[in-house]
Amino acid sequence: MKKQLSILLAAALLPVLANAQGAIDAFQLSQQDLRGTARYMSMAGAFGALGGDMSTLIQNPAGIGVYRSSDACATLGINFQSTKADYGSKYSNTVASCNTAGYVGVYKLNSEVMPNFNWGFSYNRQLSLNRRTRGGFGSMRTSLSNYIAGVTNSGGYTDQEIVSGGYYGNAPWLSVLAYDSYMITPNSQGVDFQGLLGDGTTGAAEFETIESGGIDEFSFNFGGNIMNSVYWGVGIGITDINYNAYTYYGESLDNAYVGDDDGTITNGYADYGLENQLRTTGTGWNCKFGIIAKPINELRFGLAFHSPTYYELTDTYVAGTSFAYGNGIQGNASTNEGVASETYYKLRTPWKFIASAAAVLGKQAIVSFDYQYTGYNNMSLSDSRGFEYTDSNNDIDKYYCPGNTYRVGLEYRATPKLSLRAGYSYEDCAVNEDVLNNRVDIFTSGTIPSYNFVKKTQYVTCGLGYKFSGAYIDFAYVYRNRDNEFHAFSPVNYSGGVEPSPTASVSDNNHQLVVTLGVRF
Repeated sequence: MKKQLSILLAAALLPVLANAQGAIDAFQLSQQDLRGTARYMSMAGAFGALGGDMSTLIQNPAGIGVYRSSDACATLGINFQSTKADYGSKYSNTVASCNTAGYVGVYKLNSEVMPNFNWGFSYNRQLSLNRRTRGGFGSMRTSLSNYIAGVTNSGGYTDQEIVSGGYYGNAPWLSVLAYDSYMITPNSQGVDFQGLLGDGTTGAAEFETIESGGIDEFSFNFGGNIMNSVYWGVGIGITDINYNAYTYYGESLDNAYVGDDDGTITNGYADYGLENQLRTTGTGWNCKFGIIAKPINELRFGLAFHSPTYYELTDTYVAGTSFAYGNGIQGNASTNEGVASETYYKLRTPWKFIASAAAVLGKQAIVSFDYQYTGYNNMSLSDSRGFEYTDSNNDIDKYYCPGNTYRVGLEYRATPKLSLRAGYSYEDCAVNEDVLNNRVDIFTSGTIPSYNFVKKTQYVTCGLGYKFSGAYIDFAYVYRNRDNEFHAFSPVNYSGGVEPSPTASVSDNNHQLVVTLGVRF
């Protein structure tokens, strides 16, 4: 399974039939890392009832009202990331980044009712998408070719329609590629198709995904406090997406059922690979509202609501195959003759609700807790004119459920200048149980048949901070463990039941060192 095909994104772009977005893509672009200042990260982001930190501009904007003096800071991080998949190599990489930078200004009103009005802006790296995963499957019970054959048959396409389908919009590109690569073969009537795997076929498969880019947010906030007991804030966020992905999936089969141009089936080896290049770019906006109440000095409660982010996005993508079979057929095939294509669409991410509580124990310790509800099943996709992608949105409702995130943070002031911190965060699985148990067909977008489910995400954090005269420095160490489940393609339904898709467990571990430098005046 040597990858012989090399695809470059070309400047000339033509439309294709298949949408380059779906429920799986909507979920991935709706994720968010634990990122912010070192103090915020060292307490696992449990800051919704505290405020007075630059990161509250992206979490609970009411935190801006807690400020009594102006603040300017910047945060740098170094990420040590490793990924390991079943039957695959462990990949590690190190990336330096700017997590956040911003400014908060305090305008004193000299009023007992509303002592000050504050405003601020910040830059935040909301999500890093840098990752590389490689793995394989040692024993194949089904094949991507069989899955594509089933999808093609369910669409009622004939071989004549597929031949012209890639250029006139009569058939999806995945069917066209499989047909041009002899992965699927029509019967003598040219109506039904069959894949390469049948009785007696054995083999193995491999996959690789290389991702880069991320999502950045520029936040603009204002707020204040009422009698130093109730703090409020409003924020507007402008987001930017720049995401690149390369995916490969290949199979090597023995005793495969290989067809030729005449439709004659012979048994022999089959060796093929499918490559995809995808780039997603665009911008969006959102609003955030928050409030913090301090009934007594020792206790604080916070509530925050994040609207969905409304994106306008562009997907640029191209796909191709390389193949060699025992009957002597070999070669390459590609979408649009190797010329990349574009799709323009809109994405509405889920809304979020955050409830928080914090206890201030004397003047030495803080214990804080956050609960976040994320309505993943309320994501939505539409075309560039706003017309809903009904099938994709039905898939969103079918695949995903609301997500729950729990965060707890501790801070202990060892001396008037030195503080010690720790935290823990847990995010549960937002995928419906029937989907995880292979009881639901999974429809992916375009020509990328694979998909990934995040089963759980955990953060363990710690850090310390030191105050100087008018300045401060904070450090944090953040460990993240994310358990993923990679699927090569959808479960294959047939008359006798369901054949689960080839699945690999992927462990994603990230160690991050963070430092924040700031001044208050």
